[in-house]
Amino acid sequence: MVFVLVALVVLALLASVHRYVWRRFVGDTTAPGSTLRKVGTVAAFVLPLLSLGAMTSGRIGAPFWLQQVLAWPGFLWLACLLYLTLALLVGEVVRPLLGRVLARRDAAAAARTTAGSGTSVPAAEGAVATTANGTRPRTEELVPAGPPLPATPADRTPATAPPAEPEAEAVRDAEAAAQAETEAKAATTAPGIAHPSRRLFVSRVVGGAAAAAGLATVGYGTHNVLSGPSVKRVTVPLAKLPRSAHGFRIAVVSDIHIGPILGRAHTRRIVDTINSTSPDLVAVVGDLVDGSVADLGSAAEPLAGLRSRHGSFFVTGNHEYFSGAEQWVNHVRELGLIPLENARVELGGFDLAGVNDIAGETEGQGPDFGRALGDRDRTRAAVLLAHQPVVIHDAVEHGVDLQLSGHTHGGQLWPGNYLAELANPTVAGLERYGDTQLFVSRGAGAWGPPVRVGAPADITVVQLASRQA
Repeated sequence: MVFVLVALVVLALLASVHRYVWRRFVGDTTAPGSTLRKVGTVAAFVLPLLSLGAMTSGRIGAPFWLQQVLAWPGFLWLACLLYLTLALLVGEVVRPLLGRVLARRDAAAAARTTAGSGTSVPAAEGAVATTANGTRPRTEELVPAGPPLPATPADRTPATAPPAEPEAEAVRDAEAAAQAETEAKAATTAPGIAHPSRRLFVSRVVGGAAAAAGLATVGYGTHNVLSGPSVKRVTVPLAKLPRSAHGFRIAVVSDIHIGPILGRAHTRRIVDTINSTSPDLVAVVGDLVDGSVADLGSAAEPLAGLRSRHGSFFVTGNHEYFSGAEQWVNHVRELGLIPLENARVELGGFDLAGVNDIAGETEGQGPDFGRALGDRDRTRAAVLLAHQPVVIHDAVEHGVDLQLSGHTHGGQLWPGNYLAELANPTVAGLERYGDTQLFVSRGAGAWGPPVRVGAPADITVVQLASRQA
């Protein structure tokens, strides 16, 4: 019941956001019945359906080719929707400011036009002229200076006859109406702009700028993922580490997310990058895949090329339990990696332990710290591989010196890092919890949209330092 309620809330939110984006990009900028409006309206229905298909096709067991067809447009649209919406929200602040600027400019242009042309016209026969400001001139202003002319019979009008006021009033009313019409047009049309409405002009300017900013951000973030992870280096001093292990280098890689978008070439880039660092040990800290061994086994095969002095180790992440964790553990073992399923190995200078991800609890395969760490010699340094940072408190209780994790992606899509902070003790980097240090990798791949903004993909070489050295 709770799941259904959450799903309905998410669908309602998506529908509302799509409605808002359609209104700003299509409804406010195109004419009713136009081709552009029809295309925009169709896209407003098709794109969210593609996104829903991309998110659900793998879970419902759709053919892998269909997952691949839906993944690129469906997931990319989710990233576009995020940044287009954020850009439009910024545009809501700019919109009234731009409107006021245009209104002041139009008013100034109208005032200049009125001042330059005036509104007075020659008096018609039998009518009284008006001045430029629309008032009736005094009689002496209408009669030129000079000696009086002889009276004519037409001038001998009885003093009681009324002047020709109705015709003069008609002239003034016509001129006032013309002036009002001119000012109204100037108030709704910016000089030099082809569009008949200032509102339409503002909507198109703001919408165009928002589209450019949003799509450029997504393009930049996609390039960050497809170009492969960068290498970071961090030194971690351990009090119990012997001098003989000083400088031991662990290449930490997490969240590779091999799937319908990131395939074999992605895996090969990561393997080449890791091997270029010549590590002493490789730690693959969960979320290796988004799919089954049947669909993605060949895409993971380049992992067999990992090279290090002490081998490559693997622990499960939550996405392995969506994809058949047992099959993947067996497959990575065939590729030469050593799975640490709530297990520990003793290396020359420290103990290396690994626990299953907490998502395995639904299958009775969750983390077991007692099994992995309970009977060890606590005078030796211990390094723990655990996918999710939230188990750090269990690590502290069991005397772990350093925990290596992933899972957060560093937020992946800004401002997602703020949401990640709500659910994780550390989002990225190195922090201390009591006597235990926690390092969280941003990951080497991406989940969902193949886009990273504000959280570049990385592989981190963690160099252990002995305080005795």
